[in-house]
Amino acid sequence: MRVKICGLTNTVDALAAADAGADLLGFIFYPSSPRYVTAEQVRLIVDAVRGAQARPPRFVGVFVDVDWQDVARTLDTAGLDLAQLHGSEPPVEVGQLAPRAFKALRPQGRGDAETLVATYTEVLPPADPLTASRPSYLIDAFHPWKFGGTGEIANWQAARQLAMRYPLLLAGGLTPDSVAEATAFVQPWGVDVSSGVERAPGQKDHAKVRAFIQAAKQL
Repeated sequence: MRVKICGLTNTVDALAAADAGADLLGFIFYPSSPRYVTAEQVRLIVDAVRGAQARPPRFVGVFVDVDWQDVARTLDTAGLDLAQLHGSEPPVEVGQLAPRAFKALRPQGRGDAETLVATYTEVLPPADPLTASRPSYLIDAFHPWKFGGTGEIANWQAARQLAMRYPLLLAGGLTPDSVAEATAFVQPWGVDVSSGVERAPGQKDHAKVRAFIQAAKQL
């Protein structure tokens, strides 16, 4: 089970997450988010973690409706491995960033999830969740105007169906207390958490981070 700790804003929290066993670290490049960071800030964090870890996690940038060329430039400037596209990006733009990108979806139900996935099948075809090295999709909680970090629970039933055919990150309202149940039911490629391990927006609670990773990985 892979774990992504998202919404990081500083080196201390990023190092704590990496030391606790996080597989991916996420940074928000959405100016409206209270967890917003710049490419220059993230580069300093990424370099510090890579310098401190023999086997560093992978680094993910979260973008909302940003032109794919700007996303690519930010990935390079910040030293990131992957882009999480969290808006209404069309398939052609997702394809331009492949294989460095995966698509976040916020379905209201199973039918909605299948419709959304069908839109991206050409650029994100089904893949074996057991052998994939990166996710194809992330399932987050539906909200009419907020793009993640809401603390609301995602549709686990919809996520479970997709997780059978795609390497899937499950997000949306997960906490150290709920993540074990979520992974047992959905059986995703990995899990993603932001607000569920915070003491304030953009400030991680290190004890919660450790507890979340231990529960997710059943250590």
